[in-house]
Amino acid sequence: MKRLIIILLLLSPVLLNAQLRIGVKAGLNFANVTNASEIKAGNRTGYMIGGYIAPKPKKMFGFRSEIILSRQGYDYKTSSSGKVNLDYLLLPQLITLNFGKKIQLHAGGQMAFLLNASVDSTGSGSGSLFDYFNRFDYGLAAGAEIYPFMGFFIGGRINISFNDISVGGIRPNFIPDINAKNNVVQLYAGWRF
Repeated sequence: MKRLIIILLLLSPVLLNAQLRIGVKAGLNFANVTNASEIKAGNRTGYMIGGYIAPKPKKMFGFRSEIILSRQGYDYKTSSSGKVNLDYLLLPQLITLNFGKKIQLHAGGQMAFLLNASVDSTGSGSGSLFDYFNRFDYGLAAGAEIYPFMGFFIGGRINISFNDISVGGIRPNFIPDINAKNNVVQLYAGWRF
């Protein structure tokens, strides 16, 4: 993350002359997994932090590329109870629809790379679960942002995954056995330069 910030700072004069917009944002994730009733999966609150780069929109349409660090996961209750933390690097590619300078809708595809998977459990200890989860995910993202003043913005987004979160084979009893997928609602605030 430090390298990305340093690179963006070094390139900022070039990016500003190229009529590009840069934004940074942070907020909360409200995550769950689908098809996980056998583990009584519950919602999990996490965080997200990231940024985007986009050309200044010409009239109504535009696009942008983002990079986001996202804490997702789920709570479970089987013979024990606990929480599973899944840390992803999200790379959304979005088409934007601008309504004046105050409102923007966006939608597009998203790739995600699993960076870490861990469990905190009351009955079976804690530790790494990296080998039980798919390291690549993909899906759709859609949301809206409002720009109330200057570069400040607030927004919300939903991310829907199409790939199963876990790999096949033998796994702990708190990892869903059938086609479980990530669903995340993000609420955030940020600044556009």
